[in-house]
Amino acid sequence: MQAKKEVNQWVFHNVLRFIQFQLDRVSKKEITGSTVRNYLKSIKLFCEMADISVSWKTVSRGLPKGKNYADDRIPADKEIQKLLEYPDRRLKAIVYVMTSSGIRLGAWDYLKVGHIRPIEKDGEIVAGKIIVYAGEEDEYFSFISKEAYCTLNEWIRYREEAGELIDKNSWLMRDLCDTGAVQGERGFVTKPRKLASSGIKRLIERAIWAQGLRKKLEYGKKRHPFQAIHCFRKWFKTRCEISGMKPINVEKLLSHSIGISNSYYRPTENELFEDYLKVADMLSLNKENRLQKQLNGYKEKNNEESHIIKGKLHEKDEQIKYINEKYEKDMQLLKEEMENKFQQLLAKINVGKLQ
Repeated sequence: MQAKKEVNQWVFHNVLRFIQFQLDRVSKKEITGSTVRNYLKSIKLFCEMADISVSWKTVSRGLPKGKNYADDRIPADKEIQKLLEYPDRRLKAIVYVMTSSGIRLGAWDYLKVGHIRPIEKDGEIVAGKIIVYAGEEDEYFSFISKEAYCTLNEWIRYREEAGELIDKNSWLMRDLCDTGAVQGERGFVTKPRKLASSGIKRLIERAIWAQGLRKKLEYGKKRHPFQAIHCFRKWFKTRCEISGMKPINVEKLLSHSIGISNSYYRPTENELFEDYLKVADMLSLNKENRLQKQLNGYKEKNNEESHIIKGKLHEKDEQIKYINEKYEKDMQLLKEEMENKFQQLLAKINVGKLQ
């Protein structure tokens, strides 16, 4: 018993020494306060597993709180456009899907062709529905933009034209293949292998470095301006909320917990989609499409305004016509009345002459 108490005291004092050493590093700005707390969590777990009793309240007293979020930003549109110039036909589809749906990187380990479905409105495809983590306990759905859906269709059509047999159970993303060879280092055309999330991560990181969007960190810095993968999820949330989508609906499409509302908030799929459709243009990465939609919007607005102006002018013309007709009618009545009075006056004059 005495030995265990001595062990506990020894551990307690050494933990304090370790924490003090890390606090000195914080003051030198070598690490952040959050890092110290993460170190302490690991030590605490080890002590609990080893049945070592330590006064954690005493140890944690005075520890810096630190920030519970990363100090980064989302990539600018021009940076994403630069990334899309990377010469791998898979990259555009991957980025379009992630930025317009907000899915996590791990979702690619489950995505198959059949998990993407078109959504039509007035006979035209306006977006797509994506089933995330299909068949798993945490399965949910989100939406992808029209350009993402069309880009995926182009990718699938390319694979079919190369000789791959694709059905609803085919992996949405596959390894590269040499379409001009029977067999090569890039694999068989007709025997696709799933491009796992780890492969997609490597592809995006390789593209970021190759396109000059990431440079070696300066001395003392530990983070790049934006994260390589998670930045797309943050981009989606930021764009949706800035464009006016209900924040609680954004959280639903991101499959985030919404607290007690998880048990009570039950929007229909159509209600979620109509809210998503309001911000779909802001999720577009193709500037030409976005400008064309804006131009169409201006044209529609101009047509509406022209219609209103024409209506007002027609209404004015009708009023002028009515006033002219009324004026002519009044003048005719006045003329007739004057002629009657004149005739009456002449009759009185003639009667006077006769007398």
